[in-house]
Amino acid sequence: MTFVTEQSSGGESLTIEQALANLKQRDDLSLCYYAAWWLGKFRIRDAAVIDALIMALEEEADRTEVGGYPLKRNAARALGKLGDRKAVVPLINCLDCSDFYVREAAAQSLGMLGDPVCSPQLMELLEGGIEAAKPVPGSPHLAQPYNAVIEALGSLGAKEAIALIEPFLEHDQERIQYAAARAMYQLTENPAYGDRLVQALKGKKLQLRRAVLADLGAIGYLKAADAIAQTLAENSLKLISLKGVLEHEVKNSASESVQLSEGAIHVIKLMDDLL
Repeated sequence: MTFVTEQSSGGESLTIEQALANLKQRDDLSLCYYAAWWLGKFRIRDAAVIDALIMALEEEADRTEVGGYPLKRNAARALGKLGDRKAVVPLINCLDCSDFYVREAAAQSLGMLGDPVCSPQLMELLEGGIEAAKPVPGSPHLAQPYNAVIEALGSLGAKEAIALIEPFLEHDQERIQYAAARAMYQLTENPAYGDRLVQALKGKKLQLRRAVLADLGAIGYLKAADAIAQTLAENSLKLISLKGVLEHEVKNSASESVQLSEGAIHVIKLMDDLL
């Protein structure tokens, strides 16, 4: 197994073997938590790593006073980054976890892994519609991780979820509205949903503008390129968004010509201006 070193939280170098050993031991759960993060952060794609992270999804001892499972959260996030569909079923099982943030991480990772077999279970989390999508008393979050679930269904191309997602365009929270617009564009290719996100770039809240930049990059909406470049946000985030648009345009036009399309060239120029 190839060795990789990186500074750990304690200032010591960490190898893949050490990270795996830390992940498997249960004497110090903080080491497990860090190892799961590290393995995902550095994209350590190895069968032993995948198996250990899947095992970590079943860990019950690492539980906070309020009922959260930090190790499960990091393991779920890491598995999405590593791209092995062996993790799909274990992540589907995590959608029933009592920890909101484990469910959120599992939904995000399932969207990244791209296996539509999980679509029915994700759709179950949207049951009840926006009427059920209310804040949980005494909690900072809603009943379900609606953003993550909706975005995952869009990424998975789950057209059967359109009727469930569409009502969330009218949710009280703007971020959920934008997640719904993102997914609806992916599922229908109707430019009205992309245009809605472009309009959202003019919003007053920087955090929401940042989120919309990510949404537009994810759907590769070419018509948004100029608006992205002009958004009041960090250039680094605008470049990431434009990179997504460029990759989508290059992929779509590759079969038509060996040359870059006018749209792709325009996006490259916008990116150059931001550098």
